[in-house]
Amino acid sequence: MSGFKSLFKQTFIYGLATVLPRMLSFLLVPLYTTEDVLSSVEEYGVVSYIFAYFVLFNVVLAYGMETAFFRFFNKEDDAKTVTGTASISLIISSILFLGAGLLLQNQIAALVDIKVEYIQLVIWILLLDALVIIPFAWLRANAKPMRYAIIKLINVATNIALNFFFLLALKKIAPKSAIIEQLYIPDFEVNYILIANLIASGITLVLMLPFYAKLKFVFNTSLWKRMMKYAVPVLIAGVAFSINETFDRILLKQLLPENVAEREIGMYSACYKIAMFMTLFITAYRLGIEPYFFSHSKAKNPQKNYAKILEYFVAFGAVILLGVVVFVDVLKVIIVQSEAYWEAMWIVPVVLLANFFLGIYHNLSVWYKITDRTKFGAYISVFGALLTLGLNYWLIPIYSYKGSAVATLAAYTLMMILSFYFGRKYYPIPYNLKKIGVYLVLSIALSIVSFYYLRGNYVFGISALIVFLTLVYFMEKKELKQLLKL
Repeated sequence: MSGFKSLFKQTFIYGLATVLPRMLSFLLVPLYTTEDVLSSVEEYGVVSYIFAYFVLFNVVLAYGMETAFFRFFNKEDDAKTVTGTASISLIISSILFLGAGLLLQNQIAALVDIKVEYIQLVIWILLLDALVIIPFAWLRANAKPMRYAIIKLINVATNIALNFFFLLALKKIAPKSAIIEQLYIPDFEVNYILIANLIASGITLVLMLPFYAKLKFVFNTSLWKRMMKYAVPVLIAGVAFSINETFDRILLKQLLPENVAEREIGMYSACYKIAMFMTLFITAYRLGIEPYFFSHSKAKNPQKNYAKILEYFVAFGAVILLGVVVFVDVLKVIIVQSEAYWEAMWIVPVVLLANFFLGIYHNLSVWYKITDRTKFGAYISVFGALLTLGLNYWLIPIYSYKGSAVATLAAYTLMMILSFYFGRKYYPIPYNLKKIGVYLVLSIALSIVSFYYLRGNYVFGISALIVFLTLVYFMEKKELKQLLKL
């Protein structure tokens, strides 16, 4: 139980630190969807389209080295050599990316249908973000969650402050100051959003320079080859994940008529953010759980702990699912400011459930990570990505963004089932399927009734939430009391 309490503590701190950057897009939705900030739903669609590529290229530039670092940091005797090898690898690959990106910026802009001026800013942001991957991983591996949290929070605070300055304050104060007036450019909102990201990423790298100052710059070729062998399947899985997570925006732009595509992307992306409560939860949980999985893999009967962890995750996730669905119309007013976006609210429960299943998949994936069968993670993710692509190509021309939401749910459901199936074969874990099944079936059923049949009926919704919370309490009462005593 003491191990669980430590896990929950680290998960909370990492959650605060890493969820907040993920919340950045969530926190800024009310700003972006205010009519006098971005001129239209279409312009928000452009921003969402650009950030879809951010997700994909962040994965490519990390190429699985972060996960490989965790594995070999705990596995090898010389942790400094592991840190140096991983860091040098990412430094070299990032510089090569910068050179290639700037050289081919015009071709890239034409290929992805994004302005060259945006591409230039995106390239620099991606470079800066890549250079802090191993420093952040090192902080996690060495159990320094507070330092990790502080740097992440500075990044978020800087980005948010600059967004509000560029998009709201600058226009108002520019006429009053000759110096400030030089910074203001009309119809420059998308550039300002990217510049805010660039400055925040630059400050983060500066704060990480002490890591590089103390780094043992040693590169072990043999170790690097073994790390890459481990990392490549993780890269493939990561690319597949990015396809599942954000490629729908790209396909919406490609497959919908040009005169409606950006508007549909804007509405879909804004309402998708309401489902971010689940994404934030699973992100925090995964960051806390991944080092725990590796560090406890050699303990006596770790499978028992892994099984209990999944129960806790499903219980918390089910509460979030039902809670967001019950209060979805309250949240939409707070998060998505303009009614012009609300047409896409249908997708919220679907995306919530999809991300819930993704979180379960992350928990189930422990078996292939600690048994060094990462190729299975790649296989499963590729199957999910292929299903995502196939369903999007089929459903978008018929149902637009509703098709994208359904495709996401189908892909994550398949990945969850496949990971459970292969996990039972290669690394059996005694999951309490009866309890997990009760949480899942009841929360999903209540969510469907609350949203699609009794939406806005808060007597039913709040009652359902109270009943479910009471059920969770009685089913987990023994474990909760033990945790509180520690």
